[in-house]
Amino acid sequence: MFNIRTAVVAAVACMGATAAFAQAPAMPTQDDMIAASKNQLGILEYCQGKGFVEQDVVDIQNRLMAALPPSETPDVAEAAYQQGLEGKVSAMGTEVSIADAATAQGTTEEAFCGQISDLVKQLGASLPAQ
Repeated sequence: MFNIRTAVVAAVACMGATAAFAQAPAMPTQDDMIAASKNQLGILEYCQGKGFVEQDVVDIQNRLMAALPPSETPDVAEAAYQQGLEGKVSAMGTEVSIADAATAQGTTEEAFCGQISDLVKQLGASLPAQ
């Protein structure tokens, strides 16, 4: 069964390996989770534009987000989405470029995008069939 908290934890998981995000121990609020999901959508679209992920992954992310309630701070969620489109991972007031996050993990942007893609596909498998 789809679980929003699991989805958000996965959404932020790729960010967790960077030093910048190691300093954010607070439990995310519902709006933080929604913003992280919107940021992840923007990141996937950024990665798609570079040829690193396929449309099906973006579609799965959109389906995952459809299960989320409306944000009480839609401007924050939209800003997080825009940062994702620019290749920036953003969560709970911290942001890092995908290039820097990949470097911190000892990998490439393409591999970083692949990690996010794999997590989204795993979560998508828990969604009901369309």
